[in-house]
Amino acid sequence: MISAPKSSYPLADPNANRYPQWCLITRVNSEYHLEPGARRAPDHGEAVPVPAASMRIAHLGKYYPPAAGGIETHTQTLARAQVALGAEVTVVVVNHADRAGRDVTFERFRRTPTTVDTDGPIRVHRAGRIANLAKLDVTPGLPRLLARVRHDFAPDVWHLHTPNVTMMLAILGDRAIRPLVVTHHSDIIRQKVLRHAVSPLVRAVYRRAERLLSTSAAYAAGSPVLGDYLSKVTALPLGLDLTPYTRPSADVVAHGERFRRELPGPMWLSVGRLIYYKALDVALRALRDVPGTLVVVGTGPMEAEWKRLAGELGVTERVRWLGRTTDVELRGAYRAATALWFPSNARSEGFGLVQVEAMASGCPVINADIPHSGVPWVCRHEQEGLTVPVNDPAAFAAAANRLLSKPGLRDRLATAGRARAVTEFDWRLMGQRSLDVYAEIVSARNEHS
Repeated sequence: MISAPKSSYPLADPNANRYPQWCLITRVNSEYHLEPGARRAPDHGEAVPVPAASMRIAHLGKYYPPAAGGIETHTQTLARAQVALGAEVTVVVVNHADRAGRDVTFERFRRTPTTVDTDGPIRVHRAGRIANLAKLDVTPGLPRLLARVRHDFAPDVWHLHTPNVTMMLAILGDRAIRPLVVTHHSDIIRQKVLRHAVSPLVRAVYRRAERLLSTSAAYAAGSPVLGDYLSKVTALPLGLDLTPYTRPSADVVAHGERFRRELPGPMWLSVGRLIYYKALDVALRALRDVPGTLVVVGTGPMEAEWKRLAGELGVTERVRWLGRTTDVELRGAYRAATALWFPSNARSEGFGLVQVEAMASGCPVINADIPHSGVPWVCRHEQEGLTVPVNDPAAFAAAANRLLSKPGLRDRLATAGRARAVTEFDWRLMGQRSLDVYAEIVSARNEHS
């Protein structure tokens, strides 16, 4: 059975300083307000219980921003949300940058130093590595770093983000890292040799975990990894700080107007790393049958191949490859686009957080119906966007043309998308749900101790 987080849990010791009484976050017209000590929802808002002060949480990630990546961004967002709700948070990751600050994530024999820095009130420990072999960071100092965090910070909960072979190996070497919560971001899909090699490691860590978090119930139901542990799986959808999207700055608005002014419309947008499962080739083939310009934000190993494909398809002049952009420019692009094109075609795409960015910006999404993925659940067919079969350029083009030709359709989807983003994918709601999970685990452990 896959559960959703309960609305609240009794604390093991309501009088203890570290586990104070519950308070409420109320949502009024998409704004959140903290009311310490509140016991029930006020008549004018929606109440969400949240612990008002410190629980100590150690997040065990792969890397941490400014390192790029979905897991990295989520780890930061969740840590920040938990701090905003009163928790004390520290993060342990591998350092992705050399001494000059250059990103050397995938350079095999590039060393990185062990460092400690802060992200606001969050202390970030970055373990130095001596090499990266087969995407595995060799970090001999990581066990000592974890022991130091355990001794100095004394976490109430350790929260691991996977896939993350380096951190799982270190965890298995320290049985005092408990209680353990794991967010399973995705299965290992394409790398079959790697999947089988790390399977015993994953099983050992997941058996130890008190709770496994999936980014959606749909993904958990189709995961062969989580299938053996469904009794302790909870769906915890990802979230974002939506304010920069729902309340854009003047600079964001100006960038949106610039896109509209400078590009032949309609404008279509693709956002994400240029890697196989993003299936940008589907979007390029669909563009032949759709008017307008496709703006591509992102870089990756498939970039050169897909640029060649654009030339072969005769759409080179209708594609703008922006590479990496600033946050302000990206938010402007969402505002200018007729729709986000999101043709990802494999379960490596477990959620698609850029869909939430688009929805919060009032930009409908055209996505693909990936079996047992959270992608079509995040942005639902005929509700906030349009969903088409996987790897079907003709269906993708038909959906785009429908947005252009059916009066009122785009506006209806945009309005619904904003509403779903605010009610389901706000970062503070995600943070509160995670704290509920932790409180249940801590309470149960205290009751049995």
